[in-house]
Amino acid sequence: MFEMIPFKRNGLTRRGGEDYFNNFFNSFFNNDFFAPTLFTEGSFNVDMRETEDSYIIEADLPGVPKEAITVEYENNYLTISAKREDTIEDKKDNYLRRERHYGEFKRSFYVDNIDENQIKASFKDGVLKINLQKLNKGFEKRKKIDIQ
Repeated sequence: MFEMIPFKRNGLTRRGGEDYFNNFFNSFFNNDFFAPTLFTEGSFNVDMRETEDSYIIEADLPGVPKEAITVEYENNYLTISAKREDTIEDKKDNYLRRERHYGEFKRSFYVDNIDENQIKASFKDGVLKINLQKLNKGFEKRKKIDIQ
């Protein structure tokens, strides 16, 4: 026997509301292999490490100019913002291809026990490096909790 598949305005559906077209489209194009840039889902890669006297944050921002990056510290939150705008123009034979990509990316981190007047940032080869000096070196707010 065969089954009729009704059409809806938003795609092919089957009984129960399952949407075949959107499921196929999303599973195919949302794969990281097909991601158009290194930035996926509005984010970028960040490494954070701790030394005895500071925290060091390294953010990968390839292709972003230094002028398009903002670093702010407010209420114990360090926020890194970046804007990326790319234009590609390709003229071959009778074809003209022009593509534009624009995106804004932001990450925030809760970091306390730092001297906000001693925050230093540098940007080299697509990597933003931020050094946050601790106020109380070796200070830890950890307490071991005994399990009953």
